[in-house]
Amino acid sequence: MTKINPEASYPIDSEVFTTVERTIVPVPIPSSAPKVPIHELSKYSQYGYGQWQYGDGLDYEKRLDLMPAAYDHSLVAEPMRLLNFFTMTDIHLTDKESPAQVPYYGYEWGVISGYSGIMLYTTHVLDAAVQTVNALHQKKSFDFGISLGDDCNCTQHNELRWFIDVLDGQLINPCSGAKDDPIPGPLNDYQDEYQAAGLDKSIPWYQVLGNHDHFWMGMFPPDDYIRETLIGDTIINMDNIFTSGAGINGRGYYMGSIDGRTPYGDIIGAGPVSDFPDGAPTIPADPNRRSLFRHEWFSEFFDTTTEPKGHGFNESHAASGFGCYSFEPKSDVPIKVIVVDDTQRDEDPSGPYGNGKGSLDAERYEWLVNELDKGQAEDKLMIIAMHIPIGANPESSGLNALMTFSQYAVVTEEELIAKLHTYPNLILIVAGHRHLNMVTALKSPDDSRPELGFWEVETSSLREFPQQFRTIEVVNNNNDTISIFATDVDPAVKEGSFADISRTYALAAEQIFKLPTENRSYNAELVVQLSPEMQAKLSAL
Repeated sequence: MTKINPEASYPIDSEVFTTVERTIVPVPIPSSAPKVPIHELSKYSQYGYGQWQYGDGLDYEKRLDLMPAAYDHSLVAEPMRLLNFFTMTDIHLTDKESPAQVPYYGYEWGVISGYSGIMLYTTHVLDAAVQTVNALHQKKSFDFGISLGDDCNCTQHNELRWFIDVLDGQLINPCSGAKDDPIPGPLNDYQDEYQAAGLDKSIPWYQVLGNHDHFWMGMFPPDDYIRETLIGDTIINMDNIFTSGAGINGRGYYMGSIDGRTPYGDIIGAGPVSDFPDGAPTIPADPNRRSLFRHEWFSEFFDTTTEPKGHGFNESHAASGFGCYSFEPKSDVPIKVIVVDDTQRDEDPSGPYGNGKGSLDAERYEWLVNELDKGQAEDKLMIIAMHIPIGANPESSGLNALMTFSQYAVVTEEELIAKLHTYPNLILIVAGHRHLNMVTALKSPDDSRPELGFWEVETSSLREFPQQFRTIEVVNNNNDTISIFATDVDPAVKEGSFADISRTYALAAEQIFKLPTENRSYNAELVVQLSPEMQAKLSAL
């Protein structure tokens, strides 16, 4: 049985598992069920939306993509653990009552990131995930954890404070603007203040910058209109940024907000401007909704009660808006983690879909190369952590364009990968952004040097189904290879809890928007060839 933090207002289930032991299996919607509009949350259970059950565990797929054809994995001796950590990403903590979110995109134009019922419970899901980490830590200790970005949904100060404060174990008030209590009494609705459990103080955690953390809706640098709207009382007026071609300069529709006075978070103030002859819809203002500049976002991580202070960011670099750093998790193991801000610059010209692509400018690229050079010279295995993955090859049209590399980067994606292939000690990239559990083998360009290949592991979103995080364990196989075990974890939500309700809403949203709902977990053992130098270094441990 898992020890539950007695101070947590919303404790998780007493049984905690990874997806190796059990999985979440969606239950199909009954064929007789009508189509339920995305915003009619009260009808989900009535018609069988969002239902799931536990299924069998998912074993590790052994991946030998990087290895020579003659490699025999049966020759593994006694593996020795080198490193164990967790990755979380894309929780998109959302100020649902903000005047500058975009519910209209969701319920009218079918964009799941614009609206779904999970907006009511984003902090609760993060709290449940943190408690699940703590429980797993008791079984097999973590050396560190890292958030891979998009802590915020819309660059807001209160969204980022919720993230840091949940990990710090503070009192969380998930309400903004006027204080609402749709169901009178404590701890019985999504607006009630609660005590977060907090991450186990023995686990240091680190942070990566995501595009949603400093771009409005992850796409556009906030202009004066957006910044003023965020702290004002008038709901934002926008056109469809996906079709109009005007970006954030188009007007014509009020985007709406969530009415925090209602039990199901009804949408208010949304629709064509012509539907509001008496003027723009208004809501209570809140100065804590202010949009953070990049340097302000970094600085918030120095206001924390957990370790390390700054959560990786260098105070002087953060003040200038530079978000790259490196650290060595264990003094007795030669592994270096290199954290890279690979989001676009605010100064980049905004295309039709804004600035949400991957990118490196000259300063960040030169810094990265220098860190890789040092790690290689010092005979250290290297892991890169960044928000936006590389080498994923998504379609370049529509919203998928946001999953590609920016034309304004100082290097192309192909040039970057080619450079990374010159470092035999680079073993892994961890990334988020696409909300997918994906593993990509970036094979060596030289068959005679398999050690030049490396893996990329993407972690899915904690916001949208399947709402998972990952554990990543690196072991020395004592046969001139290492293995990286990438494991998906479902937060151990307690039945009937707000995090449990969020899982139902997340699955229902996928069903309503007709997105794939099959089990999207993926566990893998990723085998990496060591260079002769690293073989000697690890054999001496």
